[in-house]
Amino acid sequence: MITKNISTPFTAAYIQDLRVGDILSLSGTIYTGRDAAHKRMTELLDAGQSLPFDIHGQAIYYAGPCPAPPGRPIGSVGPTTATRMDAYAPRLIQEGLRVMIGKGDRSQAVIDAMKKNGGLYLAAIGGAAALYAQCVVESTLIAFDDLGPEAIYRLTVCDMSLIVAIDCLGGNIYAR
Repeated sequence: MITKNISTPFTAAYIQDLRVGDILSLSGTIYTGRDAAHKRMTELLDAGQSLPFDIHGQAIYYAGPCPAPPGRPIGSVGPTTATRMDAYAPRLIQEGLRVMIGKGDRSQAVIDAMKKNGGLYLAAIGGAAALYAQCVVESTLIAFDDLGPEAIYRLTVCDMSLIVAIDCLGGNIYAR
């Protein structure tokens, strides 16, 4: 299998060219966020306020990092189950989010939003949190620090291995 080297931010061309089953080596900036952060971001949008970062063309990794051991920018940082963010994802996709990284299938509402707006869902391997931490070269807390590991972190990653699980046409690796 051929691994495609992709750098952030995600352009429409990247998104259009990727298909279910493609293996990626992702480098660049991504953001972490789990359900508590997604709820807060949606509340900010509902209140007419700005998000803590510009989500246009960006990727959110559904992960809650562990504290960094000495000499490392981050501790273990494995994917969490994506369906926990399904109530919030369509709104964020509508606002410009283009890529989500997690584990497990997505709801039809999320898939429909990805097809309408041009988005991707990338699968990270569950149980590989320590391995993914090795891909992180920089980690910065940027919002909702009171949420602890569920705060939003900006990560700079290098060669993060991922699989296109759902593409912008609705192709779904989880479909039976």
